[in-house]
Amino acid sequence: MTGVVIALDGPSGSGKSTVGRHLARVHRLGCLDTGAQFRAVAWYCDAHGIDLADGDGVAVAARDLPLEQSLDPDDQRVVVGGVDVTDAIREPRISTVVSQVATNLEVRAELRRRQRSTIAAEVAGGWSDGRGILVEGRDITTVIAPDADVRMLLVARAEERLARRALEVHGSVDADAIEATRDQILRRDADDATVSTFHEAADGVVTLDSSTLTLEETLAAAERIVTDVLSRS
Repeated sequence: MTGVVIALDGPSGSGKSTVGRHLARVHRLGCLDTGAQFRAVAWYCDAHGIDLADGDGVAVAARDLPLEQSLDPDDQRVVVGGVDVTDAIREPRISTVVSQVATNLEVRAELRRRQRSTIAAEVAGGWSDGRGILVEGRDITTVIAPDADVRMLLVARAEERLARRALEVHGSVDADAIEATRDQILRRDADDATVSTFHEAADGVVTLDSSTLTLEETLAAAERIVTDVLSRS
């Protein structure tokens, strides 16, 4: 018997990472944050003076990227070339430019290859001893793992996503914090939507709208979805 694969998609600020880590803990799965990989490429390019407007150069950087990424949901370390960049890739300067990496089709192809390889390795053994893996990001339910045991799209209204990210990044939901967050959420979604579909569920994908739910209610709803789908498989 092979391990379970859970695929989780959603726009920026929808809570993918929080829900993903929670589900991975509950089901004792590895947890792969694919967005961190795009951020790692952006950081690597910045560190090596590679212009993100140079599509070919960025694609080469993605192929050369010396990436180590922990699948432990409680310790999601990201290391590039021996440098721990776990915090650095979340800095605003990376968040502002990461869409230039994410919309590079050659980069997407390279990271897609890496992500599929990680999934295959994890269901066969790996960090979870073969129990499986949760993969969160964009295009996961349709491109990366279309045959996943559970496929879920997590969504929320734009104003809710803005408020959540503003509180996370700036510690406030006042007007200034919301405005400072707007570009990271809405502009990034608009840019990424040119190469990825993550606002509407494909056939067989269960949608969870957390717009009116508390965090605890969202986590509980996600658990129910996973349990229900697995019980029918």
